[in-house]
Amino acid sequence: MLQLITFSTLNGVLYGMLLFMMASGLTLIFSMMGVLNFAHASFYMLGAYFGFEISRRIGFWPGFVLAPLLVGVIGALVERYGLRHLHRRGQVSELLFTFGLAFVIEELVQMIWGKLPVDYRVPPQLDFVAFRLFDTTYPAYRVFMLLIAIAMFAALLTVLTRTRVGLIIQAALTHPDMVAMLGHDVPKIFMLVFGAGAALAGLAGVIAGPALVTQPDMASLLGPILFVVIVVGGLGSLTGAFFASLLIGLVQTFAVAMNFSFAEVLGPVAPPFLGDLWKVTIAELAPVVPYLLLVLVLIFRPTGLMGRRES
Repeated sequence: MLQLITFSTLNGVLYGMLLFMMASGLTLIFSMMGVLNFAHASFYMLGAYFGFEISRRIGFWPGFVLAPLLVGVIGALVERYGLRHLHRRGQVSELLFTFGLAFVIEELVQMIWGKLPVDYRVPPQLDFVAFRLFDTTYPAYRVFMLLIAIAMFAALLTVLTRTRVGLIIQAALTHPDMVAMLGHDVPKIFMLVFGAGAALAGLAGVIAGPALVTQPDMASLLGPILFVVIVVGGLGSLTGAFFASLLIGLVQTFAVAMNFSFAEVLGPVAPPFLGDLWKVTIAELAPVVPYLLLVLVLIFRPTGLMGRRES
């Protein structure tokens, strides 16, 4: 039991931090522009494929650096030549644009790399056992993923709260007109933040690609969970996105590890009129758990864990 709790906690925190790497960029974009970017998970997929392509040509570490930068440049171009021109037309146009962009990126990925998963492997330098606990080994690459996610969170928090650039960004979130009057180029700030958010998603794809499956539908598999995170945390709240990411990561990981049903726990107390429903294991219900959490949050706290109701 202690082994299950220990490794489920490690894997849950790791999964949660990966979610936060993507949710943080999406949260910043929504805070600044009011756009729920449906193509954000596609930048995560691009990061994985760019990392794969660069790593097989010149190595994993150049791909680790270059792939997020390339994804960030693509994100900045999307904002500059796409969303900026649609912003005056309202949120419906922006949503349709990002929704269509997600399909375009997925089709381009299939045209270039095919419909089957690619062989994106863990680099040899990190392909060893980090530690052994309860006769179970834990890969060093997973520890590396966790350290990168924590470092990214610390760097993001430092930039936003301790630097002049962060203060300008935070001011542009709430008072863009005043920031413009002080001589700052607010549209350029929006473009850079959009690109930075895309780069964070790309970085998540680069480090998650070798550990998970790099395939064309990886964006559609993770995209819905990403929106659950920002709604549960509170729209526009970076701190809320962090805690919601950890919460969903831990809840879903522990649910996957629980291979028993309610009928086994409740025994004769289980309601007979529900039939075989009580025989479904918790692990089989794990993909639904984040959405059940979303429903509960929308019922009891519509603003999210740390969202604030606006007048």
